[in-house]
Amino acid sequence: MGTDYAAVAKLLANPARSAVVDALMHGRPLAAGELARIAGVRASTMSEHLSELLDGGLVAVITAGRHRYYQLSNADVAEALEAFSRICPATPVRSLRQSSASRTLRAARLCYDHVAGALGVALLDQMRSSGWLASASGPHLQLTQPGTRALAAIGVDIEGCRRARRYFARSCLDWTERRPHLAGSLGAAVTSVLLDREWLRRTDAGRGLTVTSQGEHGLRTTFGISAF
Repeated sequence: MGTDYAAVAKLLANPARSAVVDALMHGRPLAAGELARIAGVRASTMSEHLSELLDGGLVAVITAGRHRYYQLSNADVAEALEAFSRICPATPVRSLRQSSASRTLRAARLCYDHVAGALGVALLDQMRSSGWLASASGPHLQLTQPGTRALAAIGVDIEGCRRARRYFARSCLDWTERRPHLAGSLGAAVTSVLLDREWLRRTDAGRGLTVTSQGEHGLRTTFGISAF
C-alpha cells in the first residue's frame, strides 16, 4: 500500500492554508479571525480553508462557550510539518522587521510545544554530552538516571511525560540548523518548565523565543549552555 502524499500536498498548496499551519506551529490555539488577518484573507474565505484543514486532519477545533479556536491536530502533525519545512523555500524577507524575526526564529523558537532553533539543538547536545540522554532505537532517546535527577530538580514531571500518549523522547531534525533538537513529551515538558520559570519568553515573532537574564544564568548552571 502506498502513501497518498498528494492529499496533504493539496491542503498545503494554498498560501492561506499554508500560513494557517505555520501560525499554529507556535502551539497556541487561534480564532478564525486572527488566522484570517495572518493569512490576509476575508473571514468567509478563512472559514472555507479551516473546513478543509479540519477535514484533512491537520487542525482541530476547541470550543470555549460561544468561541471556537483552532490548533494543530497533534504533535505528530507538528513534527511532520517541521520535517517538511526542510525541503520548503524560506519566506522572502522584504523588511528589517522580517529580517529581525528571521534571526530570532533561527536562534530560538517553538516547534509546536518544544524548543527548536540553535537553542534547541544546544539543549539536546548538552543533555547527550552530560549523559542525561542516550540513544535508543532510531530517533528515540532514553533518559538516564542522572538525567532524571537533573530534570526533576528543575520541575520536569518525568512520570507525566511517560504517561503521555505520544513518544517520550526523540530527536527531531531542525529545519534551520540541520541538526536534531529534543522532541516528544519530554521535550514539551522541558520547554514548559523553561517558560514557567521565565528563562524563556515568547516574542512578537510568532514562534520566536528570547532568553531572559535569569534564563542565561539558569541555562548556564543547569545545562552548561553559555552561548548558542
